[in-house]
Amino acid sequence: MFICVIADYGTGDPAFAEVSQRLLMALPDAQIQLLSVPPFSTLATGFWIAQLGLNPGPQERLIYHNCAPRKDDAKPRQDNEGEGLTYARLPNGVKVVGVNAGYSLSFIKNQAQELHVVNVSRGGSQFRSRDVFPEAATAIAQNDFSLLGAALNPDQIPDPPLDRVAWNDGYGNIKTTIPALTVNLEPQTKVVIRIGDVVSDAVYSDGSFLVPEGTLAFSPGSSGWSTPSGEAPVRWMELFLRGGNAWKRFGKPQVNQAIAIIR
Repeated sequence: MFICVIADYGTGDPAFAEVSQRLLMALPDAQIQLLSVPPFSTLATGFWIAQLGLNPGPQERLIYHNCAPRKDDAKPRQDNEGEGLTYARLPNGVKVVGVNAGYSLSFIKNQAQELHVVNVSRGGSQFRSRDVFPEAATAIAQNDFSLLGAALNPDQIPDPPLDRVAWNDGYGNIKTTIPALTVNLEPQTKVVIRIGDVVSDAVYSDGSFLVPEGTLAFSPGSSGWSTPSGEAPVRWMELFLRGGNAWKRFGKPQVNQAIAIIR
């Protein structure tokens, strides 16, 4: 069993070790991969659930995610209650277990073969992903679905916004939630892009390296996935500064910041 833990604990945070220990109690032979997203960033959580879950990988896979801003109810919380636990099964058999918060399920909601509430407590601990949820997640990983509750209606899950920063990678490339299929431009067309208060010229390219050194490219990036219906694969636009750092060029924008194509 291969388990990918996606959470907003912070890079190197011991919380990842604590959660891993609880998962390994039930699945001692599992391999665990850790992915830290920015605090409360359900957009990044949802983006990576889809990117990792819908692309090729080990046959026996569980994605266990926790990014719970507790914004579903602004009133004071009783017993640390937060958003509820859910289960999704992707077309390739990957199991996804985690909190239904914000955009966490938005990128997979129309791909999932099953979407269910998981009948476990929504409270009981400030650290539910360690103290409450692992038992249910590991049971589902072992094909015990006795805790599954009502089916979730995809229409009740928000669509992903299609004009945001999805991720800033280690090279300074900006992955976006702009679908490549929505950009109808000829290669080498000049465009102007705004992120926050920063505006920059860019060149539309159908391949990032098909621009000279020092040029900001706006092109289909490396992120995306196939669709089970046989439609054109999903692919997301990316901002890439050849020989430089697009993230710094735009003033180090945060995930979920809006992007505008001015022309």
